[in-house]
Amino acid sequence: MTTDWIRWHQDYDAPGSPLARRLAVVQRDLRRALADAPCGEDGVRRLVSICAGDGRDVLPVLAEHGRGRDVRALLIELDPTLSQRARARAVDLGLSEVEVWTADAGAADTYQQVQRAQVVMACGVFGNVAVEDVRRTVAALPALLAPGGIVIWTRARPDAGPDPSLKVRACLADHGFAELAFTSPTDARFRVGMHQLVEHPAHPPALRPGTRLFTFV
Repeated sequence: MTTDWIRWHQDYDAPGSPLARRLAVVQRDLRRALADAPCGEDGVRRLVSICAGDGRDVLPVLAEHGRGRDVRALLIELDPTLSQRARARAVDLGLSEVEVWTADAGAADTYQQVQRAQVVMACGVFGNVAVEDVRRTVAALPALLAPGGIVIWTRARPDAGPDPSLKVRACLADHGFAELAFTSPTDARFRVGMHQLVEHPAHPPALRPGTRLFTFV
């Protein structure tokens, strides 16, 4: 049985819901990331949001204080209804520097022509893929990020058992990331992490065409 992602997004609109609370944390961390991440040589920060949904975590933040003018954002979302909502919302907010692709964010081929970003959003990904795919995606992040780039990610813990976010944090550390923030409320299952790439290889390997980073399960 596949998830109805249109219905799933409706929980964002319920005040005080775990998704609404998570959204507020992600947006807070994104504001910090856009302030702290280094600019590219052209003075612009690039942002890539994978599995971006309808863009509600990114687009309102870009619209604040005219941030959209110095940020080039690419939102990648496979569901055509959600991607079209993001596209329409970007237009409504006057964010002319935002692109929305209806594409598979789990396919390496999607990123072949994408410039390295100062900020990568990986929200709503790690809890929907196999453990091996989490490791593969984290290992690929240095190929998507510029030196000093920041990734913001989410993961929910189960009702019982170990917290899988601990393994995500350890995996990021193994691949050259330093933790900038980690939010883990005691009264909710969501976790939000923000990590910066501090050990960037001089020539990071490109993503291999024809391969996959992850597949939703």
